[in-house]
Order: sequence, then C-alpha cells, then structure tokens
Amino acid sequence: VGCRRPRLAHYTSPSMPQISANRIQIEYESFGSPAAPAVLLVMGLGAQLGRWPVELCQALVARGFRVIRFDNRDCGLSSKLDEAGVPDIARALRTGQAPQTAYTLDDMAADSVGLLDALEVERAHIVGASMGGAIAQIVAARYAARILSLTCIMTTSGHPELPAPTPEAARALFAPLPPARDKESLIEDAIRRQLAVASPDYPSCPQRLREQFTIEHERGFHPRGVTRQLAAFLASSDRRALLQTISVPTLVLHGALDPLIPVACGYDVAAHIPGARIRVIEGMAHDLPLALTDVFADEIAGLARASAP
Repeated sequence: VGCRRPRLAHYTSPSMPQISANRIQIEYESFGSPAAPAVLLVMGLGAQLGRWPVELCQALVARGFRVIRFDNRDCGLSSKLDEAGVPDIARALRTGQAPQTAYTLDDMAADSVGLLDALEVERAHIVGASMGGAIAQIVAARYAARILSLTCIMTTSGHPELPAPTPEAARALFAPLPPARDKESLIEDAIRRQLAVASPDYPSCPQRLREQFTIEHERGFHPRGVTRQLAAFLASSDRRALLQTISVPTLVLHGALDPLIPVACGYDVAAHIPGARIRVIEGMAHDLPLALTDVFADEIAGLARASAP
C-alpha cells in the first residue's frame, strides 16, 4: 500500500494556480466540486502542499467534500520573504530566548483565511498537521465564523512544560544541511530526516519517498524560508488560553509513537479545547502514512458531517 501510485480521477485543477491574499501570493490546489463543503488542509514546517497525500485528498472527495491544499508562505511556490533575512535559530536555542521573526503563526493563520476569501469559501472544515495544526488552532479561535470544524493532527498547545522531542527527532529538525549542497546530497538528507520521525508500523515506500523529495527539491528548495517558519513556531506563545475559546467541534489525531511532538502534546490540546475528542493511533509517529488514509478520511469526514450547519 505504501508504494501505490495516486489515481487522479477526482483531481480538479484550479483555474488559477495562485491567488493574492494577505499581501502575498499563495499556491494552491483544489480537488472535487467547488459546490461541495470545503476542507482546508494546512501543512507543517517547511512542508509543501504535496505532503498531503493525493490519496487522502481523493478519499475526502469521495466522501463528498471539496479539498484545498496549499503552500504556506516561504515554502514551495508561494511567496518567499527573503528581504526579512534569516533568524539566528542556534542562538535562540542556546539562550532560551525567542528568536526574532519575520512573521508570526497569526500571520500564517491570516494567510489561510485570505485563501478562503479569495476562493469565495464562506466557511470550511480546517485540518492542520504539526505546525499546521497550531496554525489551524489559531484560525479556529480567531476566525470562528469561518470554521465549521477543527482537526489537529500530531500537534501541540505550545505549553512549555510538555515533553520535548527525542534526541534523534531533534537532530532531524535542527541539524544543519549537509556540507555538499548538490541535489542528490540534499535529497538524501531530506529522506534521512523524514525517516527519523516516520511511523515504524507503517513504513514508507522508499521509491515514493525519493520521488516526493525529488519533486519538492525541484519545485521549491528554500531553506531560508524553513528557518523563518521555524522561528515563527518557536516564538509562538503558549496557546492553552486561546484553545479554551474554540467553540467548533474538534478532533485531535496523534500517533502513539510520535518522537517529534510526543503524544502528551496531543492530549494537552484536547484537554484545553471544550468538547474535543482525541484518537491516539498505535504505531503512528510523525507522518501521514498511506496505510492510514481511510482512517484519516473517515475521522475528518465524520467530524465534518456531525458539525455541518
């Protein structure tokens, strides 16, 4: 199952690949009928829109939804903010002080809402993974009128006393790029980082993983943007008080074996959102395994149907 190739029967190419929102350009893709209820997928740190498997997008379309995935600012084919410089992450980690940021997670949340505005989507079900889950939390709290339901996958509340990543996962996140900056070395480095946090019970297809990172490298390799996104995430304050203001139906999905954002973080998110439900998935770590496509789609669609206006 990990190596199956995507079927594109349900794919609907947008009439324009980019829109202007919140003073930037956002690259997006839309699947399914524009008349169907919308599901907005928000990806995590440095991850392009293709990290949302096309199989998951198709599965949600088959369940009656329109699916929108996009590149966050400073990633993929969306706007890069290189004029803002590169924050000193190493110094921030060494001193424990928040890094200087070119923008915040609130700005990235506004990007998501701006995309909905540009696509004339009045209300959507929002799904965020990892850092994208933190962005989705902010959208659900600050733009409640635009959100029908919230699904947080492998994310955190930002509570500073929650467990830290394992040493191996921390190295995968913070390690510098390899000295050799040729294409093949960089792709190998990206694969190694991914495998350090991948689900042990749902292994990725090596060929597919290489294809994915080759496409990402050719499409938009931009490490300075990843550093700025990381600074925004590290500077994000404890969101527990904000989570308590979320009023939409909420689901938390988390891997029991997540080494980067430990499962205790998922429990903390669910504990601070009124009425939230959590499902912990055994054998899952910090990725979106293809073998769990129907699990993710059923959970997201079930919550969405239950919260339909």
